[in-house]
Amino acid sequence: MKKWILLFISLLGVDAFSKFAALNWLAPLAPKAFGYPFGGVPIFEALGISFSLNLVGNTGAAWGLFQGNAGLLFGLRFAIIGALIGYLLFFNRGRSPALPLWLVATGAVGNAIDYWAYGFVVDFFHFCFWGYSFPIFNIADSCITVGVAFLLLAPEWAKLRAAR
Repeated sequence: MKKWILLFISLLGVDAFSKFAALNWLAPLAPKAFGYPFGGVPIFEALGISFSLNLVGNTGAAWGLFQGNAGLLFGLRFAIIGALIGYLLFFNRGRSPALPLWLVATGAVGNAIDYWAYGFVVDFFHFCFWGYSFPIFNIADSCITVGVAFLLLAPEWAKLRAAR
């Protein structure tokens, strides 16, 4: 249990520091900016794929969905976080994979802290794939995505390992 709490606190710290840095050192996204796409800070561009840092304040859920429903989203996030962390601390005794659940909890808490502190979630990683601008995200979003992907794919991986 201690290793999961240490992972939770470490990832939450990295997420918080990265958002603090983005808020202090990146200019907000400017849709009609000159220069690099949307005025962002370019990191790399190769084979039609580019990655930049662009600061955005997201007041909705994933990909900016449900903007304008702040109270409902905060209440829903709070309930999900409470249920997930309660399950992990008191009920999950090795019956389900802990790593992906802790990743989801870490990401959810990181984004909820943003929303509580700033009134929006701080997003800044921006990929463009062959002209398509992927939704801007942060480390907490990455934790949630990796955790959910692992939960969805773990049964398939188990089947593949059993077939060997």
